[in-house]
Amino acid sequence: MQEYDKSIFFDGRDIRLKIGLLAPQAGGAVLIGSGDTSVLVTATSAPSREGIDFLPLTVDYEERLYAAGRIPGGFLRREGRPPERVILISRLIDRPLRPLFPNWLRNDIQVVATTLSMDEEVPPDVLAVTGASLAVMLAKIPFQGPMAAVRVGLMGDDFIINPTFKEIEQGDLDLVVAGTPDGVVMVEARANQLPEQDIIEAIDFGYEAVRDLIAAQLEIIKDLGVEIVQAEPPQANQPLIEFVSNNAAQAVKEVLAQHHQDKNIRDGALEEIQKNKVEEEVANLAQDDPIRICVSEQPKVLASTFKDLTKKLMRRQIIEQGVRVDGRKLDEVRPISCQVGVLPKRVHGCGLFNRGLTQVLSIATLGTPGDAQELADDLNPEAQKRYIHHYNFPPYSVGETRPLRSPGRREIGHGALAERAIIPVLPSQSEFPYVLRVVSEVLSSNGSTSMGSVCASTLALMDAGVPLSKPVSGAAMGLIKDSDEVRILTDIQGIEDFLGDMDFKVAGTDTGITALQMDMKITGLSMEVVAQAINQAKPARMHILEKMLATLAEPRTQLSPYAPRLVSIKIDPDMIGLVIGPSGRTIKGITEQTGAKIDIEDDGTVTISALQSENAEQARQMIFNMTRKLNEGDVYLGKVTRIIQIGAFVEILPGKEGMIHISQLSETRVARVEDEVAVGDEILVKVREIDNKGRLNLTRLGIHPDEATAARKAATGA
Repeated sequence: MQEYDKSIFFDGRDIRLKIGLLAPQAGGAVLIGSGDTSVLVTATSAPSREGIDFLPLTVDYEERLYAAGRIPGGFLRREGRPPERVILISRLIDRPLRPLFPNWLRNDIQVVATTLSMDEEVPPDVLAVTGASLAVMLAKIPFQGPMAAVRVGLMGDDFIINPTFKEIEQGDLDLVVAGTPDGVVMVEARANQLPEQDIIEAIDFGYEAVRDLIAAQLEIIKDLGVEIVQAEPPQANQPLIEFVSNNAAQAVKEVLAQHHQDKNIRDGALEEIQKNKVEEEVANLAQDDPIRICVSEQPKVLASTFKDLTKKLMRRQIIEQGVRVDGRKLDEVRPISCQVGVLPKRVHGCGLFNRGLTQVLSIATLGTPGDAQELADDLNPEAQKRYIHHYNFPPYSVGETRPLRSPGRREIGHGALAERAIIPVLPSQSEFPYVLRVVSEVLSSNGSTSMGSVCASTLALMDAGVPLSKPVSGAAMGLIKDSDEVRILTDIQGIEDFLGDMDFKVAGTDTGITALQMDMKITGLSMEVVAQAINQAKPARMHILEKMLATLAEPRTQLSPYAPRLVSIKIDPDMIGLVIGPSGRTIKGITEQTGAKIDIEDDGTVTISALQSENAEQARQMIFNMTRKLNEGDVYLGKVTRIIQIGAFVEILPGKEGMIHISQLSETRVARVEDEVAVGDEILVKVREIDNKGRLNLTRLGIHPDEATAARKAATGA
């Protein structure tokens, strides 16, 4: 393909697109950039494989540290396992892209986005999302696009498009909106307790910008003479569809109308229908019957057709009767129960949250500043994380068996969503200097486990004594859309997520929203429906929050006896080396003497932790004594380090010595220094003078008994 360049002046910033320059053997490739950030996005497809009954789509985002002029650490000095943030960007590209491929498509498709250059102004993630849409169209893969994404920030009262890293950090909103000509297809946000109306306006503001990017893509495709491929779906096997419907439709209707609240009972009944009403009836057909031949050649087609029938009947019941499969109204939340302190206090805090058959146990751990997660292996300017949220989804939570492996993309994504939801209400580091880790263990799943994690984790943090500014709750909203008929569902369960059109998670406090995540299975949603879903989520969140606060109304005032006790002190940064000492000997000595752990930051903040507060205070006092400014008249308990003919040198603080003249050793005349003191003796001394070179002249004379007592106490930390 010949080279093609285009620049789009977009809300004060150019977005550059180069096609035909790089990756000529990829199905489609585009180099998309803004500022000094450049991302190469490619899309390639291969023929479908035999027996595949799903879309084998792989989306990978790759970061190279050369993009920021850095060399990777470690022995190999090359990029290894992708950091979590890289995995989250892969998901960010995948989520708006996946629903735009026809559901019948079975081709292997791989989209790869690689950041080749990055500055500290322009995040590459939304560029990669838009680039993926263009690369897929250039690869001539069947696609219901184009699609584009933008980021919306909020500075003061003004929304801004594609804010810089610094603007994202300083603003009250970090919102990504992806859309198609049909409407919004994906939303992801972190917000500082913003009202629902502000969020709706931000999404609308972002979608307007998305439309401009969509128009630009259509113009590029037209200039290059590329047609957007929208291939016809394979012809449906109408006789098989009618056979399954005739044999099973009435029985399925009856099961759905029984409103089983236990999904296991409902799923078991549907499995029985599939076996007895469908599979056995097929087995009774003649050997040469076309339906039996089709099923024998395509073993999975029968289960797929039965699933489609169940989906159709479930959706029709909701649209026509306004009743869900478990008997709830459209805006009704499942039964909720909460507990805290279900584990021994060896864990610092825990919360158990039940919503219907969904159960999440979250455990909070308080750590020291040294436990913060370092983020040195990716291109994000953020250096470390003080709040870490992990989410685990074991197979027994859905009654299945499978090998346990490291966390997958879904687990990482759900943990990140819960993390975003809670960060806005955490206390500042100066107010509460602990590093916090929460682990959400999904013990039973029937939909909305990520929002269950938010609720359980809020309870766990409060149980641990973390002074949250507000408690956070969350609910997942669903959608059933049939032509012009739209029904919004509150607190969706598994079958409604699986067979529905939307999964819209909303978390927040009684003041406003802290996190959003919306994924679609259709090609777009109007702003009216988006606004309806956000507004309908609020009473559900408030209902859930009420149940949580009935369990634990406010954070505990006492920490677990097994949580570390932290004290901090601010020292002159020039004295950091003094505290550490040669080869770390000084700080190691304090640690061995007190049993405390000491973390020192570059600005001179020293945080000391120990299981016993007395030990932490002892270490703090030692560091204070070591670094405090000396004044004439101060009294210290020092140690004699060496003796000379005219006096003795005394170390009054680590690394600080003064000389006491022979005439200042005693009220009476001293003939020899050795008659009064010996090396290693601990003696009380007062600073008599500090000369213009900073040298200390000490004395043993004129020390008041109260001064002596205070000096001994300070030296021992008692």
